[in-house]
Amino acid sequence: MAVLNFRTDERSERALAELMADGSTTSDAIRQALVDAVRLRRREQMRSESLDVLDDEDDRAESRRVLAEMDTLRAW
Repeated sequence: MAVLNFRTDERSERALAELMADGSTTSDAIRQALVDAVRLRRREQMRSESLDVLDDEDDRAESRRVLAEMDTLRAW
């Protein structure tokens, strides 16, 4: 595993202290923060893409066509 060094500033020191308030080590807090940051970035990207699709009338029309076709395949 890689070892990273970075310089903190006042803001990152406060954030790190908050993340460590539950007893987490510095390394654990930073690892979790990185994972959480990626998860948040991916969610924001999905949200943005969803809003783009929502505004795409052609895509919505295609979705309606697919749903209508699937509806004819229902067993009930």
